[in-house]
Amino acid sequence: MAAARSLAQFQKQFSDEASCVAFMFKRRWPEGFVCPACGKRRFAGLTSRPRLYECLDCGRQTSITAGTAMHRSKLPLTVWFWAAHLMSTHSNGMLALQLQDQLGVTYKTAWLLAQKLRRSMLNPDREPLEGVVEIDQTEIPFREVDAVFESGNAGKMIIIGAVEVIERDSNKSKPRRKHAKYLDTRSGRIRLAMIADNSAASIEAFIHANVKPGTTLLTDGHKSFTGLQGYRHDPRVVGKMAAHIVLPWIHRAFSLMKRWSLGTYHGLRRKHADTYLNEFVFRYNRRYYRHVSFETLLGLVADRTPTSYWDLIKRDNPRKGAG
Repeated sequence: MAAARSLAQFQKQFSDEASCVAFMFKRRWPEGFVCPACGKRRFAGLTSRPRLYECLDCGRQTSITAGTAMHRSKLPLTVWFWAAHLMSTHSNGMLALQLQDQLGVTYKTAWLLAQKLRRSMLNPDREPLEGVVEIDQTEIPFREVDAVFESGNAGKMIIIGAVEVIERDSNKSKPRRKHAKYLDTRSGRIRLAMIADNSAASIEAFIHANVKPGTTLLTDGHKSFTGLQGYRHDPRVVGKMAAHIVLPWIHRAFSLMKRWSLGTYHGLRRKHADTYLNEFVFRYNRRYYRHVSFETLLGLVADRTPTSYWDLIKRDNPRKGAG
């Protein structure tokens, strides 16, 4: 199915519930319906409940949204699609208040939609960074309360980032001899995460989770990198020189991330920092084909384990075990 390139095309392509159901059906069962209970393929759609399909062999009824981020959602699929379109194509992201106005839903519903879609932006099967990768750390202010946010008086959290260095002529990430300059390059994919401190344990955990072994790492020579095994370390001495001169691409990503977090969200909270950082990474890595990211986002949504409101706010559901 072709990606909607404009708002008018999007509205035409997903004008009603039926078109959204057809899209989800192809995403969930690209080779045709398969019963999760018996594995057979014969089925019938229930006209009274258009999201429900019944296996003609075992009688199992399966909702097209079961086991997805839309699990047990009573919202129309058109609302989910509209929210995904706004969040994936808007260059600066969407606040829950903006979604509330655009979708005509309550703030709690808009916040829940946004949080579930943000969690769908992280693909657990994504490929690690490779080739040549710049790595560094930075600090950003975080929000603690709902009062007016003043970045100068806020606490700081440490963000570590990594970015692939891509040669413009070959469009590949190729290692060079140690201490060689990487000229005529551009940034490739990035990864960001909040870490507790600048210790070797925190930094190595991030690298092992996001960078392929054998990759050349361009760093500022911080002592936490010295004991790293399985990677080709190419430290750059910063000295009195500005870090963005030595490691230009990761600091450009940091600059964009800081402006985005302060400009759009007026400061991130520690509790959900990694979720918002993954949103930035998702959008940055698809900056050249933003409109296609809508289909990617919905495809990822269909592969996610259901997340409840109580999971998102990290509290126990008071209704569980009641009575």
